[in-house]
Amino acid sequence: MLPVIEMIGRPNVGKSTLFNRLTRSRVALVADYPGLTRDRQYGFGKLGPIPYLVIDTGGVAGGEEGIDERMVQQTVRALEEADAALIMVDGREGLTAADEHVADLARRNSKKTWLIVNKAEGLDSAIAGGEFHALGLGEPIAVSAAHGDRINALMESVLADFDAEDEEPTPSYDDDEHALRIAVVGRPNVGKSTLINRLIGEDRLVVFDQPGTTRDSVSVPCQKNDRKYELIDTAGIRRKAKVHEVIEKFSIIKALQAIDRAEVVISVLDAHEGVTEQDVSLLGLVLERGRSLVVVTNKWDGLSAEKRKHVRDELDRRLPFLDFAERITISALHGTAVGDVLPAVERAFKAAVIDMSTTELTRELEAAVTAHPPPLVRGRRIRLRYAHQGGRNPPVIVIHGNQTDKVPEAYRRYLINRFRKVFKLKGTPVRLAFKSGKNPYAGKRNKLTPRQEQKRKRLMKHAKK
Repeated sequence: MLPVIEMIGRPNVGKSTLFNRLTRSRVALVADYPGLTRDRQYGFGKLGPIPYLVIDTGGVAGGEEGIDERMVQQTVRALEEADAALIMVDGREGLTAADEHVADLARRNSKKTWLIVNKAEGLDSAIAGGEFHALGLGEPIAVSAAHGDRINALMESVLADFDAEDEEPTPSYDDDEHALRIAVVGRPNVGKSTLINRLIGEDRLVVFDQPGTTRDSVSVPCQKNDRKYELIDTAGIRRKAKVHEVIEKFSIIKALQAIDRAEVVISVLDAHEGVTEQDVSLLGLVLERGRSLVVVTNKWDGLSAEKRKHVRDELDRRLPFLDFAERITISALHGTAVGDVLPAVERAFKAAVIDMSTTELTRELEAAVTAHPPPLVRGRRIRLRYAHQGGRNPPVIVIHGNQTDKVPEAYRRYLINRFRKVFKLKGTPVRLAFKSGKNPYAGKRNKLTPRQEQKRKRLMKHAKK
């Protein structure tokens, strides 16, 4: 199961900065202003082969009232669900009464804690963490979230118990006995459970016209045409400001863990409501995890031709980053076009686990470079020499050459679109990795002939004058 790491501390100790560092993003707002984070942020991170889910929370100082009190209650309750808690303090300001309050909450509600002394850049580790021993949370770990100091060492310690042996074994994709894991995600009441019931041909899941009926991730095995599937119904993910119940907070974590477990994701949208910010955010998380994707627009029945055109135009406008995903319009309630969903899932999965030979990839790379050469960088042409496959699900294409770190984003998209078209990679994201070869003559000087040596001496003689 995907490890869940929650950060807790008083306001303005650097939790959001560390969140952005761990997730390699800028999702969380960061400013020198206490209480900027009001609700949780969820993000994925990875240390070596171990992925994890990290949660940024609002500051806890004690004595909160109103909305701040509710925020603290949610944060504290969620500590019980997290696998690890990072208790953050400010090494510059020293120990405060609020830190002691946070430590007390963590001791009573968390399974496993690490005491993190942030803003310790330029400070001796022993001195920075000295007074925080009084909190009774073990040995303080001095870091700098802003500069990245000792962050890797911290995460190695936190994730030490989550090694490769605890991860699910990599399935044999060519094995007929392998059950394809499909996560069905979307906002509340878009028809996820109805769709799964329709796919399996029975009313296995509770369906009710009320948002939030599904509270946990429910796994439903089924078999279609001798093919085994595991359909995972997830709780609807609402805008965080509207999520008040603790159980629903936990449901969001379960949904994100389901996305990480799945091999293909079906994203269900509501045709009557169109594409919302929540939809875009959720689809961004799916893309971040590199999962194959099928976008299903439900409740298509009863829409006028004008409304249908409006929805299609909105999908093109709001989801340009998902142009690789197959789109299907259905009515889960009446069964219209539901039969197209699983074949689209199969096509997406087949594209995600495709094997591409080095010869074929290099041939297409050469053709792409010939048709549209890379740009010049300070008068020197970027050289792309050969390509090979570096991974599956999603496909990773490794390209070797010179100055590959200078390849612009527009040219990367050009190459991805080229590979996608040639190898029919519909339904899956494609990732490129560039590697530059070392210059064998770097740092070396040519040995001069006697005549060249004499000429050099004459020139140097004149230069001294």
